[in-house]
Amino acid sequence: MERAAQGADGGGGSNSSSRSSSRATSAGSSPSCSLAGRGVSSRSAVAGLGGGGSRSSPGSVAASPSGGGGRRREPALEGVLSKYTNLLQGWQNRYFVLDFEAGILQYFVNEQSKHQKPRGALSLSGAIVSLSDEVPHMLVVYSANGEMYKLRAADAKEKQFWVTQLRACAKYHMETSSKMMNQVEGQQKNLVHAIESLPGSGPLTALDQDLLLLKATSAATLSCLGECLHLLQQSVQQVGQPGHKPGASENILGWHGPKSHSTEQLKNGTLGSLPSTSANITWAILPDSAAEEQSLPPEPEPNSGPELVLSEDEKSDAEDKEETELGVMEDQRSIILHLISQLKLGMDLTKVVLPTFILEKRSLLEMYADFMAHPDLLLAVTAGATPEERVICFVEYYLTAFHEGRKGALAKKPYNPIIGETFHCSWEVPKDRVKPKRTAPHSPAGHEHPMAEDPSKSYKLRFVAEQVSHHPPISCFYCECKEKRLCVNTHVWTKSKFMGMSVGVSMIGEGVLRLLEHGEEYVFTLPSAYARSILTIPWVELGGKVSISCAKTGYSATVIFHTKPFYGGKVHRVTAEVKHNPTNTIVCKAHGEWNGTLEFTYNSGETRVIDTTTLPVYPKKIRPLEKQGPMESRNLWQEVTRYLRLGNIDAATEQKRRLEEKQRVEERKRENLHTPWQPKYFIQEGDGWVYFNPLWKAH
Repeated sequence: MERAAQGADGGGGSNSSSRSSSRATSAGSSPSCSLAGRGVSSRSAVAGLGGGGSRSSPGSVAASPSGGGGRRREPALEGVLSKYTNLLQGWQNRYFVLDFEAGILQYFVNEQSKHQKPRGALSLSGAIVSLSDEVPHMLVVYSANGEMYKLRAADAKEKQFWVTQLRACAKYHMETSSKMMNQVEGQQKNLVHAIESLPGSGPLTALDQDLLLLKATSAATLSCLGECLHLLQQSVQQVGQPGHKPGASENILGWHGPKSHSTEQLKNGTLGSLPSTSANITWAILPDSAAEEQSLPPEPEPNSGPELVLSEDEKSDAEDKEETELGVMEDQRSIILHLISQLKLGMDLTKVVLPTFILEKRSLLEMYADFMAHPDLLLAVTAGATPEERVICFVEYYLTAFHEGRKGALAKKPYNPIIGETFHCSWEVPKDRVKPKRTAPHSPAGHEHPMAEDPSKSYKLRFVAEQVSHHPPISCFYCECKEKRLCVNTHVWTKSKFMGMSVGVSMIGEGVLRLLEHGEEYVFTLPSAYARSILTIPWVELGGKVSISCAKTGYSATVIFHTKPFYGGKVHRVTAEVKHNPTNTIVCKAHGEWNGTLEFTYNSGETRVIDTTTLPVYPKKIRPLEKQGPMESRNLWQEVTRYLRLGNIDAATEQKRRLEEKQRVEERKRENLHTPWQPKYFIQEGDGWVYFNPLWKAH
């Protein structure tokens, strides 16, 4: 524990007897560098502060190291500054050493201890050095890892001197990192060129598996390094902007919002916003961009209107949802390796045709329906007695909706919907099961399949989805329950990116839950998804920050899907916070795994644990194939699905190719006739899409 210096100012500041000079030291006498720095509280005790800190007169300026071999080590800058420790100890004099060549700022208790292990150290590469008017002659150093030092000089001249040298050191090491990245990028390009220049036959060819793996891994490594450098540079620019004051706990390298959230988040999902089971979100919920070209089979009559779907024709869905978890077979691995070796980092995958064997046996539109696998929780939102209870019920439903996508842990990709493709289904929910989660009785363990024997004792929830655009790929879905006067309207544009050994998918768009009985609208966004380990057994993570807000009541929620860090840490973590903005009151917090156990803590002190794996699952009701139209998902893709089930990849690929070619022909025909595509069920309004006959307009 550091002891406060007994200064005349009472805050650890120095008096005249504690003054020392900044001076240069040789390499031999400069202290060793340690990165075991300690974080410093962002709060400062201003009361009782008198004059400045140490009186270090600038004796030498550490010039930037010059290139060339055998050059001697540049001198270090050192001297006394006051450092803010915490509210209890306040400001204390400490001896600081700036090692320009190493890019390290270290501090010691005093000058005599500078040959011992430093009390703390900051790496200055990518660091931000800013002035502060919190107390006289104060400067703040924010390191790239989020650590912060609050320092105080003796006077304005000394403060400016330290700021200049610290900034010069940070800039030099940032530029050095950029130069190194350029060199590495050039070497990687030379490697790729050398591999691709190999002959097409012989003992060693450009298609050798080890060489393809080398190309893929080198590209992935370069991608990670480049992404880190990009985030670092972005942080420098953002933190350097006027008015930006990062707090002590603010991680300067933190995730800065949907970059579609994430390149880094692939492991943590994007489209995860739609249902998907544990590792199951699969590439499927990563549709759109990461997909093969959307296909278009028999096109319906131009501009044909909405079709009447008879609910009496719908039957409980008995289709097997299990996916065969074969991992990546050796022959499949070769295909993926070859594909990866041809892709460029950051490439948009919308027009990339992916191999058929990675497909899940269902359309993306049907996967969106799985988001509603717990309709009792959705309908319970409107049963909440107060605005606070309703917003909490919606957050509980939102967090539990991602788990039930499908069975199996293998990450696959659903069919990319064809423009004009639709999917219809419904659920029947027993009325006695629709209760707010906080007051509902505990559900029995296990995935039961509740059914209402008497339709009059159940609520009907109807669902329709449609692919309304090809470029960009936009899907819309709408569901409603007339009895509960509740409906949800959502539009999603999926955008995917190749990231070396993973694929990231951003879900661009938003949904709106309307509770007509209460006149409330809850606007929500969706997380990003990441497909990881695409060379072995692919798995999916959700990642990113999403929001839920109700303008009428003033309640909002922030949900963060955490991606797994490089070292240690858990997967599939999620945290949430519900807030009443007018009073700035947090009414609920949640944490856990979106595909496991979630713990909710309410402002009353009450807690509740929800295990997503034991929640009852309600099967969809869907019409048999013979009663479906030609553009309905299961009918449209039935041949591809049939051959995938039989394990006949070649036949499935051929059927998929026919659909794609049909789509290209119809698209060219529309272009020649200058006839835009007219969706059946959704109308474009501004940047969004709305169901043609929504519940809020019908009454």
